[in-house]
Amino acid sequence: MHQDAKAATRTPTTLWDRTRQMASREILETALRLFTEQGYDETTIAQIAREAGVSQRTLFRYFGAKEDLLGDNQDRFGQVLTDTISELPAEVGVWEALRAGVAAVLTLHDSREQTLERFRLLHNTASLRAGWLEKRLRFQEDLLPLIETRMDATTGNVGAKARAVIATSFACLDAASMEWVVNDGKSDIMDLYDECLAAVRG
Repeated sequence: MHQDAKAATRTPTTLWDRTRQMASREILETALRLFTEQGYDETTIAQIAREAGVSQRTLFRYFGAKEDLLGDNQDRFGQVLTDTISELPAEVGVWEALRAGVAAVLTLHDSREQTLERFRLLHNTASLRAGWLEKRLRFQEDLLPLIETRMDATTGNVGAKARAVIATSFACLDAASMEWVVNDGKSDIMDLYDECLAAVRG
C-alpha cells in the first residue's frame, strides 16, 4: 500500500525518460546474455556496446562501471535496503526488519530467470564476488544505526550485537542464493533465507 501511494505521486516519465529506460534495458539484456554465454571476465565493454548497437561512450553514460551491467546498480540495492528498514514501525524487530529489507531488494530484479543468471555470475566470478563483498561491508555499516535503534540497549554492547545480527542476515542471504543457484532456481529464495536463518538462530 505504501509503495502504491509512492507510485501514485511519482511524476509521469517523459518520452525522453522512456527512451533512456528502453535503451538501458536493451544494454543490460545484451550484457547479461554475453556474460552468460562467454563469461564475465571474457566479455569486453566494446563487445557489449557493439552488440547493443550503441557507442562505448553512450554505454558509459548509462552505466558507470562494467559491474553495473550485471543488473541494477548495486548502490540501489543498499538504498532500497536502508529505505525499507527505516520506514518500518519502531516495534518491528531486527530480524523481521532485515528480512523485509532483503525481500524488497529481491523485487528489484526483472524476472526470476535473470535473477538466477545474475546470482550465478556473482557466485562464480571471483572479480564480481570481491566487488560485492566490499560493497556489502559498506551496506552493513549504513544499516548499523537503523538496527541499533531496534535492539535492547539495556544489556550488552548494542553495537557489537547489531553488527552480528546484520552480518548473519547477509550471510544467510549468501547461503540461500548459493543454494538457489545450485538447485537451478527450483525453490523460493526467501524460503531458503528463512531456513538458513532458522538454522543459525536455533
